[in-house]
Amino acid sequence: MMTVSQKRSLIIFPAIAIAFSASCAAAGSAAGTTAAPPAAAVGSTSSAATSTVAPKATASTQLALDVLATIPIRKEQPAGYLRSKFRHWVDADGDSCNTREEILIAESTSPAQVDPFGCKVIAGDWYSSYDDRNITDPSEIDIDHFVPLKEAWDSGAGRWSASRRQSFANDMSDPRSLIAVTSSSNRSKGEKDPPQWMPRNKAIHCSYLSDWVSVKAQWGLSMDESEYRFIEKRLTGACAGTTLAPWGSAVGAPGTPSAPATTAPAQPSVTTAPVSSTPDTTAAKGSALPTVKPGAYCSPKGAQGTYSGATYVCATTKTDGTPYSDGRARWRKA
Repeated sequence: MMTVSQKRSLIIFPAIAIAFSASCAAAGSAAGTTAAPPAAAVGSTSSAATSTVAPKATASTQLALDVLATIPIRKEQPAGYLRSKFRHWVDADGDSCNTREEILIAESTSPAQVDPFGCKVIAGDWYSSYDDRNITDPSEIDIDHFVPLKEAWDSGAGRWSASRRQSFANDMSDPRSLIAVTSSSNRSKGEKDPPQWMPRNKAIHCSYLSDWVSVKAQWGLSMDESEYRFIEKRLTGACAGTTLAPWGSAVGAPGTPSAPATTAPAQPSVTTAPVSSTPDTTAAKGSALPTVKPGAYCSPKGAQGTYSGATYVCATTKTDGTPYSDGRARWRKA
């Protein structure tokens, strides 16, 4: 997810625009305080993978299936869960914008309109990848914890410190942790894992599963048997060949965040441009190009992707040649 210094220009009320812009601009480096601590690589306890399996090293990517093999299979431990044990929507960098507002600003495909009194986003343009909808009213948007808080608790977070749970609940170190989606789709998902719920938008099913693997591996969370097998079956079938990149290197992620020291490297996450905050890296069957989200930030400049059968290009200018106001490259029709 973007640091505040990388955010798009905000459309704010004229009388106090200058003061607010200065406040938000100063927040750049501190945002990393919500970053995820890298997780140790762990072996699966399943009969299919009974020892630690190191993901295959390439120049920048790894197979999602290889990363899945590093995640242990354990029974869930739900006892003691309370949502309040994950303190979230904090203002970690002190710029008056809490995590929810930061995500809304970062994921709006147009400059978000912000009431500077308390940093409240009042308008913008968001794409909800779960149900393939475009939204302009932030009251219709929920910020989804990609791996729900209850699922995280049951999968190992119940043994974490309060500060680590807060970091997980406000993680902006990579755009897969928190994403803006319609309230209805988020509430439909609730606390469910992939065997229980998948997005209505089938076009993102492969990236949804690979993002799930990424977040769980990054945070050292386990999977139960049905969850693991459900994902494994699809990563060896319809989603075979889906690749991941190191955590924090995905498009839209900030620079290397500060995080508690660990003894193992961070696990990977999906590489390409976000759909909402969650990139869709899975190319359509028979296509060499990945499926992308129109208007989302992208890299490198000149890269190509597809959406609804059309070819898109990663560019710093609109189709008429007008530069984007923030100077960053976005997916637009070629």
